[in-house]
Amino acid sequence: MNFTCTKENAVRALALMSGVTGKSVNLPILSNVLIRADEQKVDFIATNLEVALTVTIRAKIEAPGAFTVPARTLVECVGLAPTEKIVFVVHDNELVVTAGKAVTKIKGTGAEDFPVIPTLETGSGFVLEAAALREGLNQVLPAVAKSDIRPELSGVLLELDGEKHLATLAATDSYRLAERKFSLQQGSTHIRVVVPGRTAQEIEHVLSPISDGTEENVRVLVGDNQLALTFQNIQLVSRLVSGEYPDYTQIIPTAFTTTVEISTDALVKELKAAGLFTTSGVNAATLTVEPESGALKIFSASLQTGEYASELPVKITGVQTTTVLNYRYVLEGLARMGAQTVVMKLINSDSPCIFTPAGENKEAFIYIVMPIRQ
Repeated sequence: MNFTCTKENAVRALALMSGVTGKSVNLPILSNVLIRADEQKVDFIATNLEVALTVTIRAKIEAPGAFTVPARTLVECVGLAPTEKIVFVVHDNELVVTAGKAVTKIKGTGAEDFPVIPTLETGSGFVLEAAALREGLNQVLPAVAKSDIRPELSGVLLELDGEKHLATLAATDSYRLAERKFSLQQGSTHIRVVVPGRTAQEIEHVLSPISDGTEENVRVLVGDNQLALTFQNIQLVSRLVSGEYPDYTQIIPTAFTTTVEISTDALVKELKAAGLFTTSGVNAATLTVEPESGALKIFSASLQTGEYASELPVKITGVQTTTVLNYRYVLEGLARMGAQTVVMKLINSDSPCIFTPAGENKEAFIYIVMPIRQ
């Protein structure tokens, strides 16, 4: 294998590999990146056996071939290259990386030892707006369950409805729920699958270089227990979580006794202050809505650190209501609200509390936090 490419292209490709490669006691080669050059292009490939990522770059190919080297070492080597043009040559089980007068030799392993990269040829095809998919994943990922006790909850629900031209992302860990809806660009069928949480994180990662408002699209192909995503020069193939995602819509209230409009930044600051005086592990903050005074009162107390009490002027519709919430859960939702004003909807102390961004797009993202029962 012998090819020449630009430092910029190599750095960009290798940066996307970081979330997939990692240490594996059973299969050390999973910490390697596979470099595969054919007569027209070069592929950088990484896999953790759940998700496989391929990034294709342009290069001048002198001799095709394939070789694997430790990803971390290669990333550091390419990042420190003193010239824009870099030459990669395989010689005697080493990858020789030449940049100007700097020559680095990285010991590696033959491509035949690298796991087979899955492919998906047939299935249901869809086209989504890249910026909307990235933002939606960013909003729902905090609610993914960290435990694998219920495998379906450790993933993100992806529902694509071609008839309604609607894409839905949802995640819940039983303590909170996040749902984001956005328009589906193309697609005629209806699918409902569960994407592993780690795969969802990688999809957000590979889409992260784009800016808001970008009209570039992502192509998604869903087959038997697999999902393939193509974006620009990137292809990601992942297995799907088996099992049916629970019907979470049953826990979303449709009628409320109290609605509050409040500055997102102001609420974030107050909750952070209240968080200094909560019991670790419980993180309970008491929120009381008082229509008569037009205030949202926030209170927290801890036997170890003391207590905190404050209030914020807010716009209230409805009756006085008190709820106790995990302030950390609320903060994670507010950080992804994408609006200067948030709408908080309540029923009573035993019912879920809903947060949505204020404005025309307020129904696109909903974030629900279950109350802490005293």
